[in-house]
Amino acid sequence: MVVALKDILLQVLLAGSAVFLIPLFYLGLSRQAAAKVERNGVMLTSLALTSAASMLLCLLFVHYASPVDVPISLGIVPLTLVILYCRPVIGLTLTLLHVLFYFLLAHPYNMYEFLLQTGILLYPIVWLSASRFKHYTRSRKTRVIISLIAAELMVSGLLCIPLWNDGTALSLFQWLTITMGYTFGAILAGSFSMLWIEHIHHHQGLEQHLSEVHHRYISETEKLHQILNAVPLSIATVDPEGTVQFVNDTMEQTARNQLPCTTTSNLIGLPASQFVEQGQADKLENSIRRAIVDGEINGMTVRYGSYVFQSRTVPIYSLSLDQTREVTGAMLIIQDITELEMLRSELDNVDRLSLVGQMAASITHEVRNPMAVVRGFLQLMQEKSPQSLDHYYRIVLEELDRANSIINDFLSLAQNRISEKEESQLHDIIHELSPLLWADANLRGQSIELMLDHNVPKLHLNSKEIKQVVLNLARNGMEAMTEKGVLTLETRMVDDKVELCVHDTGLGIPRLKQEKLFEPFYTTKAKGTGLGLSMCRSIVERHNGTITVESQEGEGTTFKVSFPR
Repeated sequence: MVVALKDILLQVLLAGSAVFLIPLFYLGLSRQAAAKVERNGVMLTSLALTSAASMLLCLLFVHYASPVDVPISLGIVPLTLVILYCRPVIGLTLTLLHVLFYFLLAHPYNMYEFLLQTGILLYPIVWLSASRFKHYTRSRKTRVIISLIAAELMVSGLLCIPLWNDGTALSLFQWLTITMGYTFGAILAGSFSMLWIEHIHHHQGLEQHLSEVHHRYISETEKLHQILNAVPLSIATVDPEGTVQFVNDTMEQTARNQLPCTTTSNLIGLPASQFVEQGQADKLENSIRRAIVDGEINGMTVRYGSYVFQSRTVPIYSLSLDQTREVTGAMLIIQDITELEMLRSELDNVDRLSLVGQMAASITHEVRNPMAVVRGFLQLMQEKSPQSLDHYYRIVLEELDRANSIINDFLSLAQNRISEKEESQLHDIIHELSPLLWADANLRGQSIELMLDHNVPKLHLNSKEIKQVVLNLARNGMEAMTEKGVLTLETRMVDDKVELCVHDTGLGIPRLKQEKLFEPFYTTKAKGTGLGLSMCRSIVERHNGTITVESQEGEGTTFKVSFPR
């Protein structure tokens, strides 16, 4: 009886060894390799291999090692676990292998021993339970394992009855005791094996979840860094002592503009006061201290050399275990407002110049009235004066007319009014001006060429203002040419814009003078007012267009006016 109990204990250990030998497959593997093996499902494959070895050992023990007359094999325990936990292909393979082991080891063959040692009668019940087993809770899985193994061992016990009647030396009590010992031992081995498998699965699930959380944390951290680096603001974080912990790319570039050799490693670990001039360091440190100690959000304007920055200090909070917020540092947000300050200053100047321009326009408008009176009296005096004085009167009247022309051009330039536009054909405007332009050209001994593109569409134009532009550019070109010069007016489509080109064959304009051509009161002519091209640019800009000049000395000049479609 003691020998029988020892045999039962040895078979229980052999049946349960299938699960407990699984960690041997991970010996010598690194942590990364073990994680990869678990992700690829090798744990279930190792369970199948150890179960196959356990089944073989149980059958070997029954046929060659056990002196007891009760040939019960507990190899059904690891086989049941494989069918329930592994893929159907693996379960089917081990089922066939279990049957094959019997025929390899048992000789002569006995139908009762075959049914007893393989447990083939309950294979269908185990296979039917496998389809839903993976979705059960742990307690229900335990009940299923106990029920299946108990049923298998009870069937084996019933199959032992014919063998007992054949004249075994064991009494009925001993037979029942051994059968119950095998049953409880198998249940114990199966239950512990199932709990061990569930523990491994739970451990793998935790590791996989931890790996996913870690990967998500790395991804979110990288995403946050990309966002911070893409933001067009200089951002730095500091710890409670005011030491820089992180800077984004914009902050690094801002610091490099001041100190060309600066890198991220140079900035981290130093006080945040390095971002401002020494005289404002205390002010910035005080702002950071208020953010960390009092949780206060505050801003200030700081200067570094010729640059002006808007600084904003924000406290950084972290949640503790008791769900309370604790300040762990501060974030320093710096925006370069140098250009904004310059634009604000220029806007103030523009407002003042606009006021001066309005006053000048009002004054020049009032000046024209007494000039008209003076001109009228001069004409009256010329009629009553001797002809010998006509030359002097003509000079005075011409200068008055010239002054009046300057006033008209200035008023046209100063009146920044909204143009009333309508759909017009640019070619029609040019054709209306052609007789006047030809008359001026004939008086100078020059000629005019028109190169008009038939694909030019209608545009929203103020015809009166465009006539001023064309007439002004054309007369400038004529004045720049000598006799036999050729003035060319060309229209063409360039991308989605209509381009008007006025080209002359004059001497050209030096490059230094080209940059000042559109400035008010700048002229290259002896008697020019310097307002014609300024007026042209003002009109073109009111039409949302652009005007440019191209000129080579000795090769002529081309003015290009572009209008959007």
